Amino acid sequence: MSHTVLLVHPKKSPQTRTYSEFKTLDDCLEAVCNIYEEHLKRKYPNMPTITYDVKQLFDFIDSFVDICCLVYQKSTDSYSPYGREWIKDKIYEQFRHAAINN
Repeated sequence: MSHTVLLVHPKKSPQTRTYSEFKTLDDCLEAVCNIYEEHLKRKYPNMPTITYDVKQLFDFIDSFVDICCLVYQKSTDSYSPYGREWIKDKIYEQFRHAAINN
């Protein structure tokens, strides 16, 4: 349950840089998936349901100029930065865990 800040830079323009705060890392990772889902809804507005696989999500994440998480570490009372590959690894673990439990 670590406070997490998500930094996203989706396009080259500096004005596209954003950050979001989350109470937990899991909430942050879910938000990354939600960003992709919202992108798909805008791209395919007439589709009643949209499905995707983890590779498509990862390709979307790879299209960003930059993305990283700052995760609070209680032991050091500081934030540790984690990059794109770490985020994808954590999302993959979440997907795998969800698939096992369903």
